[in-house]
Order: sequence, then C-alpha cells, then structure tokens
Amino acid sequence: MRRRSLRSRLTLLIAAGVALAVAVAAAVCWLLVRSEMRGQIVGSITHLRPPAQQVAFALRDCAGQGRKEARPRPDWDPSGRSWQVVLPDGSVCVASGSAQVTPTAQERTMAASGGTPVLRDAVATDGTSVLVYTFRYEPRPGVPPGDVAQLAEPPLRPGPVTVSVFRSTAEMDQTLRILALVFGSVSVLGVLGAAVAGLWLARTALRPVERLTRAVEHVARTEDLSVTIPVEGEDEIARLSRSFNTMTAALSSSQERQRRLVADAGHELRTPLTSLRTNIDLLLRSENTGRAIEPSAKRRLLANVKEQFEEMSSLIGDLLELSRKPESGEGSSDIALHEVVASAVERARRRGPGLRFDVDLEPWQVHGDARGLQRAAVNVLDNAVKFSPPGGLVTVRLNGGVLTVRDEGPGIPDDELPHVFERFWRSPSARSLPGSGLGLSIVAQAVRDAGGRVAIENAPGGGTLATVELPGNPPAA
Repeated sequence: MRRRSLRSRLTLLIAAGVALAVAVAAAVCWLLVRSEMRGQIVGSITHLRPPAQQVAFALRDCAGQGRKEARPRPDWDPSGRSWQVVLPDGSVCVASGSAQVTPTAQERTMAASGGTPVLRDAVATDGTSVLVYTFRYEPRPGVPPGDVAQLAEPPLRPGPVTVSVFRSTAEMDQTLRILALVFGSVSVLGVLGAAVAGLWLARTALRPVERLTRAVEHVARTEDLSVTIPVEGEDEIARLSRSFNTMTAALSSSQERQRRLVADAGHELRTPLTSLRTNIDLLLRSENTGRAIEPSAKRRLLANVKEQFEEMSSLIGDLLELSRKPESGEGSSDIALHEVVASAVERARRRGPGLRFDVDLEPWQVHGDARGLQRAAVNVLDNAVKFSPPGGLVTVRLNGGVLTVRDEGPGIPDDELPHVFERFWRSPSARSLPGSGLGLSIVAQAVRDAGGRVAIENAPGGGTLATVELPGNPPAA
C-alpha cells in the first residue's frame, strides 16, 4: 500500500484534531444542556406536594364514581405537571391530567412497606415520554402517613397511599434533538473548514520543504553544488535550509579543492616525469645504438634520474599526506608535543649539519593526530633548514603551547606572505630548491585539524618566524 504524502498526512492530522475537538466540545455542551434541562424537570416534580385535601378528593372521586379518574382540578398546578395516587391494592387513581403511568412493583408496595422515593423515566399511557417521581405521601404533622383517606368527607378506605408526580419530557427531547442537529451541522462544517485550512497550512508549511526537495533532486541529477535555498525565519525549516546551504557550500569548496589538487598534482608530476623520460631515453638510445656515453655524463644522468625519483616520491608522499583526512576521533591521542618537536629538531640537525640550533622546550600535552603533528613539526623545521645560510642559527621555542621556529634566512617578500600556505605554491626565489610546494599546506591542515592555528611572518632583524599555537595543557606532575 502506497504511503500518503506528508502534505496529505498533515492535512488529515489537522482535520482529525479539529474534528475531535469539535466533537468533544459539542458532546460536552449537549450533555450540559441536557443535564440542566433534566435538572429543572426533576426539581419541578420532586418539590411538588399535592395538598392533602386534593388527594382526599381524588380518592373520593375515584371510589365514589367507580372509576380510575378524578374530576379535573387544574387550579392547584398550572405548570404542566400531572400526578396520580397509587392505592394499596396497586390500582391507580389519576388525579391530574388524562394519562397515567403504570406503576412498578416497588411503587405498588411503597405505601405499605415504605422505602425511598423513586425517580425514573417512563412512557405514559398516551405514549408521552415522562419523568416520574414516586414517594410515600405524608400530608402534614398530626396525620398518620398514608391515612390521608380519613380527610375525605365521608371518610374513604383508610390505608397508606403513594403519590407519583410526572412531567412530560417531550419539550426537552425536542430541544435536545434540535441542539444535536445544530451541533452536528456545526461539527461537519468545522471539519470541512479544518480540512481546507489544514490543506492550506500544509502547503504553506511544506513549501520550504518542497524547495529543499527540488534542490536536492537537482543536485543529485546534475551534481551542481552551486544551488542555494532562500532562508526565511528562524524555525526548524529555516535551520534545515541553512544547514543544506552550508553543506552544499562545503561540498562545493571540497570539490573545487580536489579539482585544483588533481590539476596541480598533474602539472607538478609532469616536470619530473618529462625529465625522467628524457634521461631514460638517452640511456636506452646509447644502449641500442652502441654509442657509449662518457662515464661522467652517465653518472650525471643516473644522478638526475635518482633525483627525479626522489622528487616524485616526496611529491606523492606529500599528496597522500595532504589527502589523508582521519575520521572523527580516528588516530587522535594525547601527545607530548615537546617530545615531538625534540624529535623533529634532531632530524633537522642531521639535515643541516652546519647549522646551529638554540632549543628551549617546555612540556606541553595536546590531543590530536600524532602522525599529522609530527609531519607538521618536521616540515616547519625543514623549511628553516632549507632557507638558513651556512652556519646560521635556528631558534626553537615551545612555551605554553606556542611553538616558534626562527631562522636567519632571506625572509619572504611581503607580497608573497599571503600565499605561503597554498598548495603547490613556491616562491620564485625558491623554485630552484628541492620541494613540492606542499610542506606548509600540510602544516596548516594538521594544525587546523588539532584545533590550533599557524602563521608565518618576517622576523624583526631578518629571517622568517613560524608560529604554531596548539590547545592543550602542561602534563600532570
């Protein structure tokens, strides 16, 4: 079975909610009105006490005329209530009105045996729905209960009697039927109105979702990440739209970086590959033609081939390092930064045997990718070694999580400083030196992944100053 759309479900939910609320409100109102109207009828019949003389007259009329109906005496109660006397033998004497209510077994024996009054619904002999209140009659103090027959002149059959007072509920029933019809009509109209309002509300509320859906489908179909969604308000849909825009912007930026990386890598690999091919072709031609190459020239060719292989290996290693992006938490651990820097300094000493090193490292603990931070420290010191003059001084300090490396090299022109962390960028003055142009990019990425920041500037008095700040804390004592 096909699931309904979100719009249809939202519309049905709104309509069902309104229908339930209207139905409950209508039912409660109807029950309250019914309770109030029934209470009024109950109050009118339970508070009625026919005068003793009227009861005596009714009994005399019924007995004297041999019938079950007394002469009409409407003057005592003009409110529409009727009453009848239930005799000890179970017979009924209608004292008011023309209809009577058949007594129950309990009502027939109530006068003789006593008992609590009875309130019940019944149908009179003329088919009218009535509410009946039956009680043992007590006319007034001094007259024994049930001996009202003694008040008649001449006295009638002595003995207890029961009086049933009843009133028609036809008017109440008619009013309740009309009220139910009105409430039902209002409920139907309310549900229809709620359905229309729910449909409009669903369309309005889901319009941003539809825009988002179209945008996602467009991206999936065309791989165009330049799509953005207008953000309106600060609700959940706006947050979702904003998150989508952020995601597509990040993906677009990542895609552009990957495209640029591939293009730059292809360009950088082309040069050593061309040189390798040329040198290898010369060696092969010499072997194929039998024309020997001078030993010194051959040594230079082989040294050049080895140098190009090393350059390619370094470039490929840098590319792999730059493309490596650990997952969240993967490879992260607590690292003794001072030990990492000390190891990098020892490596730098071997690479620059003629240089002097001034090193002062305070213990500092960081949390991050050990491999990336080791490579970052090595690259920063390698740069200092590469550009330091013979016998130059390299100053290394680690204080409070701030690593500074200063050399005595030529420095960097001010217009080139903004580009030092770009991939494959190399200063015109440094293109003759070995390197891939990725070293500082690797430094920037590793430091950024660890939550720190890196900066390179010209040092006062000459040389270059590299500053790396990493969050952490001193190791526990």
